[in-house]
Amino acid sequence: MIAVDVILRAEQVAIGAAGIVLYLALGGSWLLLVPLLLAFDLSMAGYLAGPRIGAFTYNAAHNFVIALLALAAGWWAGVGWLQLLAALWIAHVGMDRALGYGLKLPTDFRDTHLGRIGR
Repeated sequence: MIAVDVILRAEQVAIGAAGIVLYLALGGSWLLLVPLLLAFDLSMAGYLAGPRIGAFTYNAAHNFVIALLALAAGWWAGVGWLQLLAALWIAHVGMDRALGYGLKLPTDFRDTHLGRIGR
């Protein structure tokens, strides 16, 4: 029997891959793929103002709901750059979750909804 954590991580890998495929299908640049994919981690700068603000900024940038709303808005309004951004956003969140990085708790960067990360 496959462990639940393996299934959950596989789902997140699939979501991350789907976001990348969507980005490329929408005409996104291969050259910009990695830098733009990593740009969402700039949200960690909120931790310079403390763990509560850091958790807020990080969680806002690592949230499927906001990313999916951005994708829907981009599709509805026909705004290509917003669709590309949302596809990468979805990919980034999926990849982070697959690696075990969850939404942050306001106590410490290492405290996530998936458990504590690091040593």
